[in-house]
Amino acid sequence: MTTTSVRATTIPRPEPRWPVAVAVAVAIGLQVVLPGRFAPGHRLVPFLELVLLIGIVIANPGRIDRVTLPLRWTSIALIGMITVTNAWSAVRLVLEIVAGAADDALGLLSSGAAIWATNVIVFGLWYWELDRGGPHTRTHVTGLYPDFSFPQDQNPELARPGWRPRFVDYLYMSFTNATAFSPTDVMPLARWAKLTMMAQSAISLATVTLVVARAIGLFK
Repeated sequence: MTTTSVRATTIPRPEPRWPVAVAVAVAIGLQVVLPGRFAPGHRLVPFLELVLLIGIVIANPGRIDRVTLPLRWTSIALIGMITVTNAWSAVRLVLEIVAGAADDALGLLSSGAAIWATNVIVFGLWYWELDRGGPHTRTHVTGLYPDFSFPQDQNPELARPGWRPRFVDYLYMSFTNATAFSPTDVMPLARWAKLTMMAQSAISLATVTLVVARAIGLFK
């Protein structure tokens, strides 16, 4: 059997659940440690997010080898809840900086770092959940038009047979987009992907610029 036929017939294993669960748990933890003025329903919202996460893990604990409409919508609802909560925190932080109310440089930097890190996780989750129909569809359906082009898509000979992007790949893409403020090795192809990456870069740039500038002023 030739290498080409092996690649064509290889079926990738379903993606494990635990990396996503750990990332979501970290995002929830970052929301908990934020000062109360930056967190709506400071303890209630993270608690509800944790309940949703536990429910998803119980429903499909090992590998993402099955999908149901309720499970998919619960996952989207969880990501959406984290997104809205972190956006609220970011807006509160920006308003406090603009109003000149932030007078603790270390507290400002730590809160800004927590919001920025949560933002990286949140966008990584959206990329992972939406690209090519989601993790289950990416594994079991071939011939899909990709929303993102990874290096392995362009150079399949450099990847193992049946390679598919997993959550860590999307988290890395989100991190590089939030630090370089532009795509690096992964190119957005779909319009929604381009707009989402553009929004992430803008949010990251605004947050970092305002927080660092204000902190430097306070240290002086």
